[in-house]
Amino acid sequence: MLDGSDGKMAAAVLQMSCLYRGMLAVRATGIRPMIPGVVPVQFRAFSLRKDPDVEENPFYNKYQEKIQKLRSAKPQEYKARLENRHEAKKEVLGHSKQAEFIRLMEKELEERDKKAASDGASGGFTKNKTLGSILNLEMIKDMTGEEITQLWMKYYSTKDTVSAAIPTQIYDVIVSRSKSCQMFLYALPQKEGYEFFLGQWSGHELHFTSLINMQMHGENAPSQLILYHYPDLKEEKGVVLMTAEMDPKCITVHQAQCLANQVQLFYGTQRQETFRLVETFNHHPADFKHMSVIAELELSGLGSAVATGGS
Repeated sequence: MLDGSDGKMAAAVLQMSCLYRGMLAVRATGIRPMIPGVVPVQFRAFSLRKDPDVEENPFYNKYQEKIQKLRSAKPQEYKARLENRHEAKKEVLGHSKQAEFIRLMEKELEERDKKAASDGASGGFTKNKTLGSILNLEMIKDMTGEEITQLWMKYYSTKDTVSAAIPTQIYDVIVSRSKSCQMFLYALPQKEGYEFFLGQWSGHELHFTSLINMQMHGENAPSQLILYHYPDLKEEKGVVLMTAEMDPKCITVHQAQCLANQVQLFYGTQRQETFRLVETFNHHPADFKHMSVIAELELSGLGSAVATGGS
């Protein structure tokens, strides 16, 4: 995410980290694969003699037939494997070739993680993407705002992303409020409970990352969803075009759409009580109640489709 400029934001994030840890129904994080070359003890081969290691091994019955075939058909190979197993048990991992391989793998993974962090986002987000790189501005100069909206929405209807055409008067309200309230906590319905995402504005971009991601990485947490707003046609055509990029490993298109809809719900609302939640989060974090966000979302009905569809 981006560096917070307001000390109160750090307090808000800290408060969320302290108060709501364990209350969040979050997506299970990816489990790191077992390191190649390390064989878990329960999968090692054992002798067929009345060896306690064999009899007590939970996988013995599963592999008993294969072990017997190897022992009868290739006794020398079986004996060699058995001896290798005993030697491996004596070997100190810290001085083995296996340990060296592990260290090399760990180093490679660390370098890959650093490279991903330096790129700014785990999903390979586009930097400095302009409206001109998406639309031929010369071809649309004679179109009306409504025609451009139809063109934009039709183009993105076949893409695995979200898009919108926001009327100028609504976007003016949103962007004006984003300058004084750069951050907000959004609730994403899941099959069980809610997963919370922190949204942070940077100019006309809105970056999202899950709260659990913020708790783990702090201000270095990578963006998992970015909404790009293009005000190029705002004055002349009366419309602001929006599209998004997301990390598909972390968020689905339907979930991204739910978060995008919530931006207008909380930042573009005419209901002062709704926007007051955003103001409270930014300027009076000690008084902020995350359950109020859930209540507002349920009242709007925006999250019902996501909750029933799951992730």
